[in-house]
Amino acid sequence: MRVYHAAAGLVVVLALAGCQRTSFGGFGSQDISRAPAPLQAQPVPSVSSSQLPDPTTSTSQFPAAPTGTTPGGVPDGTEVAAASALDVTKESMVGSWRVSSAGSSCDMFLTLTNLGSGSRGGTRGCAGELTTMGSWEVAGKQVVLKDRNGNAIARLYKTADARFDGSTNSGQPVSLSR
Repeated sequence: MRVYHAAAGLVVVLALAGCQRTSFGGFGSQDISRAPAPLQAQPVPSVSSSQLPDPTTSTSQFPAAPTGTTPGGVPDGTEVAAASALDVTKESMVGSWRVSSAGSSCDMFLTLTNLGSGSRGGTRGCAGELTTMGSWEVAGKQVVLKDRNGNAIARLYKTADARFDGSTNSGQPVSLSR
């Protein structure tokens, strides 16, 4: 009986709490003296126009893309790996990988959880560009590792049953193995 009275009292208190007034003015009692002053008009600068450069001419302000060779003109490991790459599926990539890059080792974890245009992934104990890894995706025979903003930071190719080789954007070799 005592529990019943306590529960009934709690219901009444909650019902009355919903009736509390939370505004400072009544309906329709807007205080115009507290309204902000209207904004002053600002002058608009004149609009200028000019002709855009012809997109078919090659006067780019950007440097040419790397050719896949080392400074001595020898094909780098990525080009060789791409030429002989094995087929890869996204499902086969899921899980934990051991990473070797720039003479050190670390761990990489790949999931199928969507993140942007790829899937969520990350590293632990890595150095350099791989510390920024946040996602990954399979594009043809290539595995693309991406930073947290979705920019590619490394590209890898399947070179053996449980091994992937490639390089980071800065040219550091990267290998994944299980």
